[in-house]
Amino acid sequence: MASPMMQQFEAAKARCPGALVLFRMGDFYELFGDDAREAATLLDLTLTSRDKGPDAMPMAGFPYHQLDLQLVKLVAAGRRVAICEQIDDPKTTKGLLRREVTRIITPGIAADENLLDPARRNWLLALLPRPVPGGDGEPGSVVVGLSWIDVAAGHFEAAVIPAEDVADLVLRLEPAECLCAEKDRGAVLSLLRPTGRFATVTARPDWWFEESGALAAVGRAVGGARLEGLGFDLPDDLPGISAAGGIVHYLEENEPSAVTRIESLAAWRRGQRMEIDDASRRSLELVRTTSVSGNRRSGSLVGVLDRTRSPMGARLLADWLSAPLIEKRAIDDRLDATAFLVANPPRADRLGSLLTGIGDIERLIGRVMSGRAGPRDLERIGRATAILPEVIVALGHTAGLLGELAAGLDPLDDVAARIGSMLGEGCPAFARDGGFIRPGCDTKLDELREMASGGKAWITRYQADEIARTGIPSLKVGFNRVFGFFLEVGRNHAGKVPPEYIRKQTVKNAERYTTPELDQRQRQVLGAEDEALRRELELLEELRVFVSQQRPRLDKAAGILARIDVLVALADVGRSRGWIRPEITDDGALVIESGRHPVLEELLPAGTLVANDLGLAARLSDGITPPEKALPPGLIGLPSMLLITGPNMGGKSTFIRQAALLAVMAQAGSFVPARRARIGIVDRLFARIGAGDDLASGASTFLVEMAQTARILNRATPRSLVILDEVGRGTSTFDGLAIAQAVVEWLHGVPGCRTLFATHYLQLAAMEKLPGVANVQVLVKQHNDQLVFLHQVAPGAADKSWGVHVARLAGVPAAVVDRARDLLVALESSSAPPPAPRPRRKGETAQKSLFD
Repeated sequence: MASPMMQQFEAAKARCPGALVLFRMGDFYELFGDDAREAATLLDLTLTSRDKGPDAMPMAGFPYHQLDLQLVKLVAAGRRVAICEQIDDPKTTKGLLRREVTRIITPGIAADENLLDPARRNWLLALLPRPVPGGDGEPGSVVVGLSWIDVAAGHFEAAVIPAEDVADLVLRLEPAECLCAEKDRGAVLSLLRPTGRFATVTARPDWWFEESGALAAVGRAVGGARLEGLGFDLPDDLPGISAAGGIVHYLEENEPSAVTRIESLAAWRRGQRMEIDDASRRSLELVRTTSVSGNRRSGSLVGVLDRTRSPMGARLLADWLSAPLIEKRAIDDRLDATAFLVANPPRADRLGSLLTGIGDIERLIGRVMSGRAGPRDLERIGRATAILPEVIVALGHTAGLLGELAAGLDPLDDVAARIGSMLGEGCPAFARDGGFIRPGCDTKLDELREMASGGKAWITRYQADEIARTGIPSLKVGFNRVFGFFLEVGRNHAGKVPPEYIRKQTVKNAERYTTPELDQRQRQVLGAEDEALRRELELLEELRVFVSQQRPRLDKAAGILARIDVLVALADVGRSRGWIRPEITDDGALVIESGRHPVLEELLPAGTLVANDLGLAARLSDGITPPEKALPPGLIGLPSMLLITGPNMGGKSTFIRQAALLAVMAQAGSFVPARRARIGIVDRLFARIGAGDDLASGASTFLVEMAQTARILNRATPRSLVILDEVGRGTSTFDGLAIAQAVVEWLHGVPGCRTLFATHYLQLAAMEKLPGVANVQVLVKQHNDQLVFLHQVAPGAADKSWGVHVARLAGVPAAVVDRARDLLVALESSSAPPPAPRPRRKGETAQKSLFD
């Protein structure tokens, strides 16, 4: 039969199925059985056992002060963790201590700063697949209700999308944990498989996601607000709302305080922001590079633009770049704010200086709501709120977006005053350390502190008096947790010990004693210290409750400060780099004069990056095209498609990436590196650059390339921007050329969208016979049989690919290069011209497969 303590452990395991239970025993957290075996591997702990013999219970543990460190490892490994604490005080309780699970942590509901990346959101995503019957003999389909929440910030959204779009949304969110109904686990794993991401998948009871229970749960979370009033269309959006209900149930089970953080549930709709799929996001390296090591933010677009002063601002900047605006007025409002700050450096610098001190209010509020905020957390909230009146003054009488933000910013004077009056400076992280309440804040606490302080002063005087009375110069008063206060006398003075001294302990070279008088003072001092700490904890809890009641005001302030932070950061980088404000239009233009790649501009020495012009105009159905005067120097006409030819290393990929990055920056509200820029709003951005296979799903490089190309052809609209690099290179020459030409014809004729098509197929130059297609080339200069890359883009098609020369530059042996040159001459003399281009018409149906 299990011991009483092990019965407590088994009860905790039953309460938290699937969790590793950290069981508090004195100064250690212990794990038992299978939990111990798993933790020993994950945390590099020594595996032992409580007993000997074949039925011995495995156990492993670590000191209590390592809890935060070990939680980081367990959450990073995707584990669910339950913390079972001692509820009774060991000092006052005899026998078995009561223990209860006080906290459950999973990857998706982790809210502590030490468990999270400050620059990234931590999403919990629920998925609810639902079949949709077909009509009139058509096959049925599957839609997926989705809901996602950032527990630390309270952001909560829901949507219903086709099953084939789930992978893209999952890859954009990168959830830490996925939630589903038990009966849907297999289907959800199938939906996630194409992402190649293996987040923790947690299956919970089916009824959590059923309509009635889910609607009731969402109603509890949003305070009974009508779903139609939140922007949902019923019954179409019910799967998304049901997924949100599953999340609320999960929070109520594991982190009930997180439900109180939810202000609303937002309806996510396609078309509200620029759509950028995962392949495009990775190709453009918007928020992180494709490097497998090092700082993956460095070298990305967000790494260049991120001059934010707070983690809240850093996360919001990544949001803005991942999903830029598509509504002209909203974009212009952001650009107006950025332009104002660029034109007013003193004001921008003052705001930047103030924002440096705000910290991560968003996540600190989460700690407050969970009841885990320590004195230092509340002190940081106090410092942040104390800055708010100065931020409002620094914004001054501004118009537009900045004026709206200033008007909406609550100074929170009462919060700052309450925290400032109670907490001193330099508060400890843990309440158990005490000393954080200001003197004069509470009369009872001041009295207890005085008693404790007076007792210590008395002990100092008592030691001096005893030395004088006994004539023992080395006598000292000491303290330990076992024996309390004592008088220590060296053995060489044993003969001078007065008879009223009571021996307590013998140690090496000394004896320890006590006296009735010392015992009495000990009780007074220690009692006062304990009472003072208890009183501090009471006052801290009162303050935490007060701050938690201000949660809606603090959340609103945090959101406004994050937006100001991003705008100041964009103005900072724009001003320091000499960037310009782009003109935003609805006419389908993409006209850039002397544009530069924003990341390369930062990485390369000043003045070495070559600027280039670009002029495109979408063939919109409304017939709107930019006037000829918008044409930058060096380009003839405003085509909808450019075919870019030239050698590897010549700058083709840089040129096409640059165009996409400038569109993203402009629609996010940033200035851009150019002499002039006119950006017609891009609704969807597609980028297929570079080669890559998908070993996890068994897809070859060419198959991945074709799948990405098919997605672009099926989804591009007249207002999209498409950049393609080397379509068709993953197969034989003639197959590749045929596919490349067919893709060019389709993009030109069906969506008619702005397209940059970089290719090594020089034969495609003939496509300029199509109206709206033009050739440009990256220039090279040959000098004494040496190739010099000019990185300049100019009209016309390249007449050579220069591949043999590039091979020589790469160090290919001379004999191989010479042989390749001879073979090239023979091959070029026997090649046939490509078929004439065939215009495609709008209204033609995109093929489901490039191979049909």
